[in-house]
Amino acid sequence: MNKDEVLKQYFGHAEFRDGQDDIIDRIMDGRDVMCIMPTGAGKSLCYQVPAVLLEGITIVVSPLISLMNDQVMSLIQAGIPAAYLNSSLTDKQYDKALIQAGNGMYKIIYAAPERLLTSRFFNFANSVKISMITVDEAHCVSQWGHDFRPSYLKIIDFINMLSCRPVISAFTATATKEIEADIVRVLQLEDPFRITTGFNRSNLFFQVLQPTGKMQRLLRFMKEHTGLCGIVYCSTRKNVEDVCGTLCRNGFPATRYHAGLEDQERIENQDAFSSDRIKIMVATNAFGMGIDKSNVSFVVHYNMPQSIENYYQEAGRAGRDGRPAECVILYNAADVETIRYLLDQSEGNPDLEEHMQLQIRQKEKARLQDMVDYCLTRTCLREYILTYFGAKAKKQCGYCANCRAGDNKPQTPDSKGLTQVPSGF
Repeated sequence: MNKDEVLKQYFGHAEFRDGQDDIIDRIMDGRDVMCIMPTGAGKSLCYQVPAVLLEGITIVVSPLISLMNDQVMSLIQAGIPAAYLNSSLTDKQYDKALIQAGNGMYKIIYAAPERLLTSRFFNFANSVKISMITVDEAHCVSQWGHDFRPSYLKIIDFINMLSCRPVISAFTATATKEIEADIVRVLQLEDPFRITTGFNRSNLFFQVLQPTGKMQRLLRFMKEHTGLCGIVYCSTRKNVEDVCGTLCRNGFPATRYHAGLEDQERIENQDAFSSDRIKIMVATNAFGMGIDKSNVSFVVHYNMPQSIENYYQEAGRAGRDGRPAECVILYNAADVETIRYLLDQSEGNPDLEEHMQLQIRQKEKARLQDMVDYCLTRTCLREYILTYFGAKAKKQCGYCANCRAGDNKPQTPDSKGLTQVPSGF
């Protein structure tokens, strides 16, 4: 089979999207890849197609159990043998999966980074042919990134301990030039093929509202979008509970997702949303990574995200079918205080020296400021986002609330200094 036949037979598509075939060709040539591709542009296909064609097993390092479960289920339904290895499995299930993998039953195995250096997994990896290691959500490897995960630093140790180095491919939806360089450095990619397929999602309409009553404005929004599928992101579990409860009481059936729920309830709630039995998901940012749901018509941020990277990744879960979709932030200054508190309460990496932790905190502060500036700017919202990621952009896109308002005068700080991160950060 060739890549086009795999695309049609297993994934049901007649042609590749922008950049996908170039990435696949480089992987098939044995070259490392560093890919930045916006949410919804088809990153997973770029490593799943060559995984089918390459001799041996592809290991996909992935950060979230829900992401692995969804990807594996989709692959199995498509006829591609796949499995995941994470903490959701019992020891017996885990051992069985490793035995079956060792017997060549799977082409793709999803694994949490924490699993890589365990003796059972490492012994398995050195007993089979590993054709490729794919690092999904690769920005998690950078200490300067918005979603750094120390466990991702184990990936390169695992690779260097293998008897034969496979192709390494790294994928992310959100990375500045600085983060991209850090990914290449930390993962020790060798002369990687670098590609950015474009950050612009032209079908997404961006808007920032500053309502005096958030809940009332959200209810009005829901009424205007009755029957459509959407996600409402909240910054805390309490807000998720409050918002979900209020929507349900007002006739808008919704479900919830956050880390405080039992695993079974999260699975059931996600399935209800994915299958369209419930149209509205209210969630913290624990929800959505890797969720391939095409008909999300809106993403509302009830609370401001803590960075442009977070926002664009979460907003990008709307409009994956290419149809017009709305991305709205309900902003107020209290959001900034909440984020500041959450950042202050977050645990630093104990393996880092104090001066490094200080630098990371300064980066977090700068990202928060960029997010505040986005919420308060009167210039083109799309241009702001694309420029942030180093992409070229028109000064006016014509398809965001600021451009539609026809008022593109830069906003100056008001008397309360709300365009600045509050003092004491």
